[in-house]
Amino acid sequence: MIRVALVGAAGRMGRAIAEAAAATTDVRIVACVDVPQNLPAVGGVWSDDLAKVVEPGMVVVEFAGPEGAVQAAAVCAAHGLPLVSGSTGLPAEGEAALRAAAARVAVFRASNFSVGVAALRLALRATLAAVPGEWDIEIIERHHRLKKDSPSGTALTLADDALAARGLGRDALRHGREGVVGARTNTEIGVHAMRGGTWVGDHTVLLAGPGETLELRHVAQDRAAFAHGAVAAARYVASAPSGYHGMEDLLRGPGPLTS
Repeated sequence: MIRVALVGAAGRMGRAIAEAAAATTDVRIVACVDVPQNLPAVGGVWSDDLAKVVEPGMVVVEFAGPEGAVQAAAVCAAHGLPLVSGSTGLPAEGEAALRAAAARVAVFRASNFSVGVAALRLALRATLAAVPGEWDIEIIERHHRLKKDSPSGTALTLADDALAARGLGRDALRHGREGVVGARTNTEIGVHAMRGGTWVGDHTVLLAGPGETLELRHVAQDRAAFAHGAVAAARYVASAPSGYHGMEDLLRGPGPLTS
């Protein structure tokens, strides 16, 4: 039995992960962490402090925002516990804290835990290798009105894949356009964020060439798509060696780890 401490348990993703875990026979949420005002009256061991509920042999799963991710990384490194981290919008120092923890424990990090998004990334790389380099790339993402970070972590991950394929840096990204900005260049990638309603997650990569366009799109219709991926990541990381792991490792199974 894989025993999980769930950080951010009262949030939308936390509740979806708890539901997904409850449907399994080998993953059990045994401790939940969230801020006091969000703690429900029932359900397992609840606390506002991860360090107070962790025990040897646990896996920590966090979807608690940048501060929660950094705190979880520190606790996991100190207690020798594997970590699944799904928070987005982390600043550079937050990502550095996760990398530092990975030197001591297994850290599974993803901006999106959907198998479909992992497949979209593979398809994007293959497509960019096939089309001419002068084709334009635009990324459009849609999320619910309550999402705090913009653009989404998934959009930035897709952008990083495109930048790597074109040999460009993050300074090539264009986050929206306004005013007289001049003609589009071959060395920019547009990233556009839409917020409204209850969109769970919708990502489109548009590639435009002379006289033709190609669109790659993934639509998440329910958070269960991410929750089941997070539960699978908990299974994977429970027996994984220290280091930084991701969705491609999960899909590939045992073998060399991504950097």
